[in-house]
Amino acid sequence: MTGAPAAAAEPTHGQIPGDLGWNLGMVLRGYQSRFEEAVADMPEGIRGYQVLSAVVHRDPPNQQALGAHLAIDRTVLTYLLDKLVAARLVERVPAANDRRARKIVPTGQGRTVLSRYEVRVAAAEQSLLSGLATDEVAQLSGLIRRLAMEIHRAQPNSNPCEAMDHLP
Repeated sequence: MTGAPAAAAEPTHGQIPGDLGWNLGMVLRGYQSRFEEAVADMPEGIRGYQVLSAVVHRDPPNQQALGAHLAIDRTVLTYLLDKLVAARLVERVPAANDRRARKIVPTGQGRTVLSRYEVRVAAAEQSLLSGLATDEVAQLSGLIRRLAMEIHRAQPNSNPCEAMDHLP
């Protein structure tokens, strides 16, 4: 077997190798433009929305865990949180298990603002997926979630925002 050339990979489901990247890039670009429009007047835009959503729905134990979950550098996160605190959407409080650490908690106003933006983001997502049947949307969402979690487990420090910067 030492001199035999490797067999060319057969395209799966009619795809040419490399098409997956192009397809994902187009979907991400479409998603990003709709997402940006939906949260255009949110303090700090997409990142502000993601932080507020993570604080409300994921309840990270401290600021460091929040940054790790969102793959945001701690210095960048500090400035981002300063703006969300100034907008009265979140507060920094001492973490229960370590008084030296800070936990980020939503304010009542933050929860109200997030609810309003979630309606807008959901409409943007629905617009992006409007060409698919309901069962296809559910299947696609489940598959993407599963693949994302597998990648996150294998590469827990990967930053999804950096990937957007390198799309073809």
